[in-house]
Parts: sequence; C-alpha cells; structure tokens
Amino acid sequence: MPTHALITGGSGYFGSELASAAHAAGMQVRIFDLNPPDATAFDGIDIDYVAGDIRDRDAIRAACQGIDTVYHNVAQVPLAKDVELFESVNVTGTANLLIAAREAGVTKVVHTSTSAIYGIPEHNPVTETTRPTPVEDYGRAKLVGERLCADAVASGLDVTIVRPRTIMGHGRLGIMAMLFELIAAGAPIPLLGDGSNRYQFVHAADLASACLAAGARPGATSYNIGATTFGTLRETLGELIDHAGTGSRIQSLPMGAARLAMKGASLAHLVPLAPYHWLLYGESLYFDCTKAQTELGWAATRSNAEMMIESYDWFCANRDSLDTGGSVHQSPARLGVLKVLEYLP
Repeated sequence: MPTHALITGGSGYFGSELASAAHAAGMQVRIFDLNPPDATAFDGIDIDYVAGDIRDRDAIRAACQGIDTVYHNVAQVPLAKDVELFESVNVTGTANLLIAAREAGVTKVVHTSTSAIYGIPEHNPVTETTRPTPVEDYGRAKLVGERLCADAVASGLDVTIVRPRTIMGHGRLGIMAMLFELIAAGAPIPLLGDGSNRYQFVHAADLASACLAAGARPGATSYNIGATTFGTLRETLGELIDHAGTGSRIQSLPMGAARLAMKGASLAHLVPLAPYHWLLYGESLYFDCTKAQTELGWAATRSNAEMMIESYDWFCANRDSLDTGGSVHQSPARLGVLKVLEYLP
C-alpha cells in the first residue's frame, strides 16, 4: 500500500471522498487543487493542501515531489461546455501531470476517466475491450487523455485508468440537484423516451475503494466501475419518487423532440445542460465490472436506487444551506426554464 498520495482535484466532490478514504487507509495525503478543501470535510484530519492549476507545469511538478501514488481527478466536466477548457485541462493538464509524475519517480498513477469515452455503445454490457466511440467534446477530450496515459505507459510509467459511471452519493449535486428540486416540489419528471434504457450509477465511496485498490496493484491496465444492482432509468427514478412521496410522476417525452428542445434551451442559456445530457441520458450504457471484481477484489455496495435515495435525502436535509461556490458536482445546478414544471398539475 502506498504511503504518500497526491490527489489532484482533491477539493472536488469525488476528490474529497477519495482523500478521506486514502487517509482512513493510512496514507499521508496531499491535495492539489485550485480551491482549498472544505474545512468541515476534513475536520481533524491531517491533510496537506497545495494550491495550483493543473495547467501550470511548475506547480504540478512541485506537488509530485515525495509522492508514491498520484490519483488524478482534475477535469472539466460536461457542464463546462467549453472545448478550449476540455483541451487545456483534460488533455494538456493530464500531459503535465504524467510528465511531472515520471520526473518525480512516482510509482503509480491512477487516472480517473469517464464512461463518456464509449459514447452510445453498439452492445451492452460495456467491457474494458469495448471500442471507444465518444459522441461529444467532453468524451473526446477524455479519450485523448487516456491515449496520453498509454504513451506514458510505453515510456515506463505505471498508469491505471479507472472509468466510472455517473457518480452519486450524499453531497452529489450539479445536474442532479435539478432532478431533486423537481421531485421535492412534486413536479412531473421529464424522461427521454419511455425510460426503458438501462442506466447505471456508481456510489462515490465504491469508486474511491476501486481507485485505492487500483493504486495498490502494480501494472498498467484499466477498469470500468459501476453499480452491480441496477435496472432501467424509469425503474430507478420510480423508486426514488416512491421514496420521496411528494406526488411527482414520470412524464415520458418523445426522444427526438426532447433532445431538440434540450439542445435549444441550452444554446439559449435557459437550462444548464450540455450535449452529454441530451445525447446520452436516454441511451443504455452499463458496465460489466467482472475485471475489477476479479483483479482488485472490488465489490459495489449500493444499488442504483439506494444511492439515488441517499443523495436525495441529503439534498432535502441541506437544501437551505447549499453552497454555490464549490466544484460543479458540489454546487446545485439551477432549474432555469425547467422551473415552470413545478407549477404544472
């Protein structure tokens, strides 16, 4: 088990979860992030914070000194909707990190990628050998980041790639806050198509355990990580709505028309959505996690419904004090024009 860990993006939603898990596992943890970590998240925990931008080569070089394992989580996520940021952060930033890790003699790099590299797969379940076919700019940039990792492996650096499905858990906000806001108000929940697509999530704690296990295992490889108990998107949302008991109901929308409406509203800045959302939320994409289970001894502990309910309950308990100054996944996305749904019968 590594003893000195650097977690890039360690102040973000998942980065904070991973930093806490690494500390609990006995590691000395250093966080590298533009923003300082939430003091309440690490109350009483001895964690080193280094302020810096992943695009700053000198800053990341300094942060890698004395580190055994790097867990690389810095990324511009789909809501950024900025191709230049996707390139500068997700591509150039990853290149900077890999170079700095090699120069510092880092033993292992665990690179957090995304299921978006697979786009809309021809077949499910998706395995680590499924051909990547990203359909939007975020997924394409993350795939380039993966190829940089492959180049680093060829030059002698031990890099493992971890690809998560959509991350959930208490404190997970971002685009999910829009869903929770509508359910709390008893509003209809729009669904692309009939909701029969199988859609898989992953709990942040389960993803953190997979990353730590990957960091402790020598040898460059990749792992797809997601819940092992899940169903269709309609089933997952239905269980959440039943739990909430607010009178919300699912409203199916024609796939083509809904996608056009989401795209138009996004381009008009009426809703905080990105191409990832209207292209992929109505499609089936789920992982076969056998490789992680076999090689890492990893197992998911939460089902889709369990983690959605946990996230919703946390949102309801904390909605009056939510901070809009954190990372994208820590801050609630606003409903925008979708707020009109709260007033529909």
